[in-house]
Amino acid sequence: MRKNYWIVLALVLVLPAMLFTVSCAKKEVMAEPEVAPAEQPMEEMAQPDAEAQAAEKARLEAERLKAEEAERAMAAAQQAFTSEDVYFDFDSSALLPMAQETLSRKADYMLHNPGQKVTIGGHCDERGTAAYNLALGERRADAAKAFLVNLGVNPDDITTISYGEEQPVDPGHNEEAWAKNRRDHFEVQ
Repeated sequence: MRKNYWIVLALVLVLPAMLFTVSCAKKEVMAEPEVAPAEQPMEEMAQPDAEAQAAEKARLEAERLKAEEAERAMAAAQQAFTSEDVYFDFDSSALLPMAQETLSRKADYMLHNPGQKVTIGGHCDERGTAAYNLALGERRADAAKAFLVNLGVNPDDITTISYGEEQPVDPGHNEEAWAKNRRDHFEVQ
């Protein structure tokens, strides 16, 4: 019986040990070969890049042209703003209807270009004393500024100065020359 006991014990211990150490041979798992994408000729691969580069170049060119056009329009608007003076009657700082129309256009320009600083120079003809003409030029510039501010222009964007009779646009000594010299002139800073 002891002999059977040892045989049973040996089978119980040895058999599981054999099962763990001796097993089936490992199967080598074969990975399925990856299917490489069909090779495209270099021309076809370069074509999307070339198309993207061409599209980007065209977009940049369109932006450049648009910026240049905006710059030209801004320069033309600024030229129109500075080239058009406001004229006054003799010995007056009252704004005439034509002057009010001109100032309305100038207000539109200034409202579309906020923050742009403008100087209004008040001018007079040669008649009257220098001191009187300086005071009259100041009243004319202030009248234009007040009109622009009433139309919504920021008063901080406008400065005024009086030149009196010192900077005539026409040096003549007749009514035609004097009418040209009674003006407010606008300069963009």
